[in-house]
Amino acid sequence: MTQTLQTSSSAPATPSLTCGELLVQWLEYYGVETVFGIPGVHTVELYRGLPNTNIRHVTPRHEQGAGFMADGYYRASGKVGVCFIITGPGMTNIMTAMAQALADSIPMLVISSVNKVADTGSGEGHLHELHDQQGMVSKVALMSKTIWQPESLPKVIAEAFALFNGARPGPVHIQLPIDVITADASHVAKPSDYLNNFAKKSTDAHGLTLPQVMRPLPNPAQLDLIVESLNAAKNPVILYGGGCVDVDHDAQTLAELIDAPTFLTINAKGLLPPSHPLSLGSNQSLEAGRAVIAEADWVLAIGTELGETDYDVFFNGEFKINGMLIRIDCDAQQLQRPFRADIAVLSDAQMAVSGLCSRLKGQVLNHKAVSRVNEAKQALLAGMTPDFAGQNALLQLIRDEVKDVIFVGDSTQPVYSGNLGFEALATRRWFNSSTGFGTLGYGLPAAIGAMIASNNPVVSLIGDGGIQFTIAELICAAELELPLIVLLWNNQGYGEIRRYMEEGGLPLIGVNIKTPNFEPLAAGFGAGYRRITDKQQLLDALQKDINGKQPFIYEVDEADDFLIEMGKTFTCFS
Repeated sequence: MTQTLQTSSSAPATPSLTCGELLVQWLEYYGVETVFGIPGVHTVELYRGLPNTNIRHVTPRHEQGAGFMADGYYRASGKVGVCFIITGPGMTNIMTAMAQALADSIPMLVISSVNKVADTGSGEGHLHELHDQQGMVSKVALMSKTIWQPESLPKVIAEAFALFNGARPGPVHIQLPIDVITADASHVAKPSDYLNNFAKKSTDAHGLTLPQVMRPLPNPAQLDLIVESLNAAKNPVILYGGGCVDVDHDAQTLAELIDAPTFLTINAKGLLPPSHPLSLGSNQSLEAGRAVIAEADWVLAIGTELGETDYDVFFNGEFKINGMLIRIDCDAQQLQRPFRADIAVLSDAQMAVSGLCSRLKGQVLNHKAVSRVNEAKQALLAGMTPDFAGQNALLQLIRDEVKDVIFVGDSTQPVYSGNLGFEALATRRWFNSSTGFGTLGYGLPAAIGAMIASNNPVVSLIGDGGIQFTIAELICAAELELPLIVLLWNNQGYGEIRRYMEEGGLPLIGVNIKTPNFEPLAAGFGAGYRRITDKQQLLDALQKDINGKQPFIYEVDEADDFLIEMGKTFTCFS
């Protein structure tokens, strides 16, 4: 006898608006344009409302890739990257990317599911269950919150964007139990409600619709105190950090008004033009650069944590600040670590720099900084090794050939060299994972995120070892028809660690790994391949490929003689 299933008349009605659908409405309201995610059975309901928005969805091939894409997306454009991640393994996979973002102050919104309300933390072995997912993720996030009921959604989203805009940024995690994602949210505040109410009450002539949370303004008395202390200085120095990435032309003006040698951290490259007479680039870890800072009697550090991956990249502990230290930062705790400030100003970088410029305008300060900078430049040039010069010449050639190019790096030798010797033409054109957390595998997916965000040409700098961490993301670039150039530095394994072992007299274990044949591998992922062996070949290839519709791997062997030849004509600060 055949039986048929009948729908019970008591089955609950489908909500007219689920919490998941409301979530994407609020994301669009806050200006989110792209979500990086891999759908899973616990997150599919987050996708129901996406077609009703203008939000683009990009599917990486691993959750770590999703996080790195969101990171590169922000660094290239200043727009917050968002990830949709499943419970359990999805969250453990993305945590490395979140840790890199936390170390480098990169905003990232990670939205995940978690087990049903009644099952969360039960320990009963439910699918993807973790003992304490929120507690685990909170260690690599500024904030990790659970939305236990739909009514909390607008407030928690608002809190996340308040952190991004009003404090030192970093990743934020929001998780929703899978039965909350599908819960009825038709009664909860919607963006349209807010916009309608705001329109009725607002008298803002600018038509402002988003709730504005700003970083603190500088205390005017403290700015006056800085200027007063400067009047007694004979040998000032300025240190600009990644917190100044969006500071306008005032950064250059302030350096000129103070007449001070100026250093830029890796994430601040491009803040001053390469040939600016006061700029010493990012050479504060080299002996000649350190001497300038150590001899200074007045040091102004703005938007920099003074961390070792910018100031002590050789890890020898010899970076010293001996003069009066003035620090300006949007993070109160950072103002006193790792160097204690004599004057500490909690402030947005742009507003503080502008305030100092207005106070110093009209004053004539002559600290003979240009002569000190020139002496340091000559010392830096004298200490340049052939491989350092060759790698930087390669980067400079690409920069000058490809307009508005963005370099996104992994932890690989050309990145280490470029962090010191390469000069970017604008901010947000050079960034990599060798700073802060220092993870491998970042360069390829972060470059994809950067290209999606900016529509600029992008070159990923990554080694033959590092690319094996995330090479699956190459097919994502092919799927999106991105003409991404992957400059693959082949030194037959983990070359930098191999050198470190050799210098320390250690056995070479685990570093001489087998390197794939990248030509068929690229083809399998839908990418092109070129083995680059001379300068003209590189120039011809870039002209053909940079505006195409597929990614290309450009493999460069570390031992190629053409790099040494290029290095013979390389000049820093140009």
